[in-house]
Amino acid sequence: MFRVENSPLEGYTFIDLFAGLGGFRLALESFGARCVYSSEWNKFAQEVYKENFGETPAGDITKIDERSIPDHDILCAGFPCQAFSISGKQRGFEDSRGTLFFDVARIVKFKKPKIVFMENVKNFATHDKGNTLQVVKGTMEELGYTFFYKVLNAADYGIPQNRERIYMVCFRSDLHVNEFAYPEPIPLLKHVEDFILGDENLTSNLYISRGDILFNGTKDDKHSNRTIRLGIVNKGGQGERIYSTKGIAITLSANGGGIFAKTGGYLIHGRPRKLHPRECARLMGFPDSYKISANKNQAYKQFGNSVVIDVLQFILFEVAKKLAPANRNQ
Repeated sequence: MFRVENSPLEGYTFIDLFAGLGGFRLALESFGARCVYSSEWNKFAQEVYKENFGETPAGDITKIDERSIPDHDILCAGFPCQAFSISGKQRGFEDSRGTLFFDVARIVKFKKPKIVFMENVKNFATHDKGNTLQVVKGTMEELGYTFFYKVLNAADYGIPQNRERIYMVCFRSDLHVNEFAYPEPIPLLKHVEDFILGDENLTSNLYISRGDILFNGTKDDKHSNRTIRLGIVNKGGQGERIYSTKGIAITLSANGGGIFAKTGGYLIHGRPRKLHPRECARLMGFPDSYKISANKNQAYKQFGNSVVIDVLQFILFEVAKKLAPANRNQ
């Protein structure tokens, strides 16, 4: 995460739906925007959100009356990829009913924000042979928005993690934004080793020493903008693989098993261990000042479900370019 000066988004208001740990909020606040409402149903995420932002998000979005939500310029939503059931020949707003995206759509329909900014897993783009994405696109266009999307990898924007996600940006039609360019990739200057904690007292319990560790003979002496697998534990399944810190991290996950579950294993000081939650936070772009859950299992899950703040910031730079001063008061 980085700081932004003299942003065109200064003074804009936004709401933070499916807020999680507040990644969208941190990104937008770095541009001078102000959060006026948040919603998150998970009680553990709510607790961490309150610790960091001083407010408890509203609960289950399906039970929230859109009329109770404050006016806002930007709606943010990293909504879950809930299966869309598409029957018949209908498309658009009516076909989105029964999904969590519908709750985003009904709020958009009532509040008409200038911008809708959404994020989801990479497979959202191809789910149901592309029909899911077409429903979202059709719905937003039906509601009066231009719709843009692209799959971006965090490793292309300064964060050494192989994390591909789809980012959707929608502009209200009266803003006349008919073209939108997502940010170009930048050179990767840091690797996992640059995000590792220096205090071994915090990570000593994460190292493992077992008889079934097998290294593959790869030399750990060169940097790469890809993952570098050095070995395995047990049978080498998901969560049983050891990587170099001179490469990038595998995708942090909210689920999965194995001795290195949710983070993967990394060879650090000659011994393999999984990542510490603070290291996961860094690999998601969260500053060290961010307060993380004292429950490590919850912390791993929360960061696995979160958004990479730096990628959001790069996209917001492009969004800001489209917001001419004349549009601010519309």
